[in-house]
Amino acid sequence: MPTERFQFTGEGGHQLAAALELPDGEPAAFALFAHCFTCGKDTLAAKRISVALAARGIAVLRFDFTGLGSSEGDFANSTFSSNVADLVRAADHLRSARRAPSILIGHSLGGAAILAAAGRIPEAKAVAIIAAPSDPAHVTNLFKEHVDNIRTQGEIEVSLAGRPFRIRREFLDDIVEHELMKDVTGLHKALLVMHSPVDDTVGIDNATKIFVAARHPKSFVSLDHADHLLTKPTDALYAADVIAAWASRYIEIAKPAKVVDLPEAPRRVVVQETRKSKFNQIITIGPHHLVADEPVAAGGEDAGPGPYDFLLAGLGACTSMTMRLYADRKSLPLDRVTVTLKHSKIYAKDCAECETREGMLDQIERDIAMDGALDAEQRKKLMEIADKCPVHRTLTSEIRIVTKAAD
Repeated sequence: MPTERFQFTGEGGHQLAAALELPDGEPAAFALFAHCFTCGKDTLAAKRISVALAARGIAVLRFDFTGLGSSEGDFANSTFSSNVADLVRAADHLRSARRAPSILIGHSLGGAAILAAAGRIPEAKAVAIIAAPSDPAHVTNLFKEHVDNIRTQGEIEVSLAGRPFRIRREFLDDIVEHELMKDVTGLHKALLVMHSPVDDTVGIDNATKIFVAARHPKSFVSLDHADHLLTKPTDALYAADVIAAWASRYIEIAKPAKVVDLPEAPRRVVVQETRKSKFNQIITIGPHHLVADEPVAAGGEDAGPGPYDFLLAGLGACTSMTMRLYADRKSLPLDRVTVTLKHSKIYAKDCAECETREGMLDQIERDIAMDGALDAEQRKKLMEIADKCPVHRTLTSEIRIVTKAAD
């Protein structure tokens, strides 16, 4: 997936560094992402969520606020209001260069800024916030022991996440004056509130206040066990999955022209490195976009299923589908099939029915649970049908793989 990097002019006249994460094809929709306080556009959460959404066809613009990352200006001169104004400027840039954002996403204080900016971005239909405070002044808890000195001296340097930042009295005055709840009650857009119940930076009570104040349509999703910065790849990817699925209910997502494949001509599967990490891959199957990676223990970032995970998923899906087709054809009372699979390596000598007698063998364990009022004979027949699924037959038959270098 390509990443387009550029600059646009912020509210204060400074050049702000931006990155537009694009899907491989025409974007289905555009989103604007606001990062957390003193963070940047390339923090783990911002980058992972943007890349994951791009893999699902949604282009995402993220940028460094004034004085942060690669953006010009002095952070000490920025305020909550100036950040909100820069978000509106970013939306203006997208509108003129590509397409106005229909989805707004904000993390932490960026979530509060997105809520404040949403009313000034008319094309936005869906607003998603992650670990956002209900009051921008909440951010002063990060340097509360310095607040009195900032007010008396006008400006002092504080250490945040191990880095020095200069905070001015004007910043404090600005966040105190902003009434975020008025923006929430007057939002008139679909709202998704995402928060972790164990967030020790911005407590979940903030999510409660925002959710209660908001009008419908509104949704809440708990990010169980996630920390405030979503440092675990799985938490960021889960957030992206939820945002993509939820937003599709409220915006018109442009879909690519449908390609009708003949039964004998299956769709091509294209796998390409993203270069976002050592093993990260983007998989394109017709209109579908998936992410593959390796677990952290194997040197990856666990940003998606691994190759063997996809192999097991294919066998499991085929098994369940084949059993469903048979059950429906025979009018069997099969309510639901659950297939659980595991891949491992075993010693060939431990497999009595295997032809190979030396070295190691691949073994796939497949457990099938069948819900429904089935008798013993029906269950036995369905288990026999499971072994007849096409993927099972492929894996247990001679396979010819033709490899050639692309032109």
